[in-house]
Amino acid sequence: MSDRTTSQVIYATLAEYNQWMNQKLYAVCAEVPDEVRRRDQGAFFKSIHGTLNHLLFGDRIWLGRFLSQPFAGKIGEELYADFAQLRQEREITDQQILGWAHQLTATWLNRSLTYTSGVDGKTRTLPNWLLVTHLFNHQTHHRGQLTTLLSQLGYDVGITDLPWMPSLPQSLFP
Repeated sequence: MSDRTTSQVIYATLAEYNQWMNQKLYAVCAEVPDEVRRRDQGAFFKSIHGTLNHLLFGDRIWLGRFLSQPFAGKIGEELYADFAQLRQEREITDQQILGWAHQLTATWLNRSLTYTSGVDGKTRTLPNWLLVTHLFNHQTHHRGQLTTLLSQLGYDVGITDLPWMPSLPQSLFP
């Protein structure tokens, strides 16, 4: 593994996994008719479209906090009604996450961040490493919901496990 810390490699790898999975999901979602993508299927954010919007919203909120560039918005709001625009913005945000993750330092990860939650209005101070872990865990959680919704509609996303990511760096293995 180079002179990068294990945490730096882990978060960079998770950012790459995030991008890979989003590309896979959006490719499948593009096959789903718009009215079906928007149909309330009983998910927490109702529809496939609503869940895709929430994922982008969450990533932008956290990335904004990490970069001291707050993202304005409220949980549950639709960022983009048009699927093509949503997909384009997802790609832009994934590139931003990748760039940011690849420059993380141990010093920054060991600092704390104070933020006010848009969910409960409480202000918290937590270690950056924990919040970065939450960012990637949150993505995985909601992508799991999406793969279930798609599967219920008869669409197959394929393998979603991290060890199958095509770009998995061979340098990670002894």
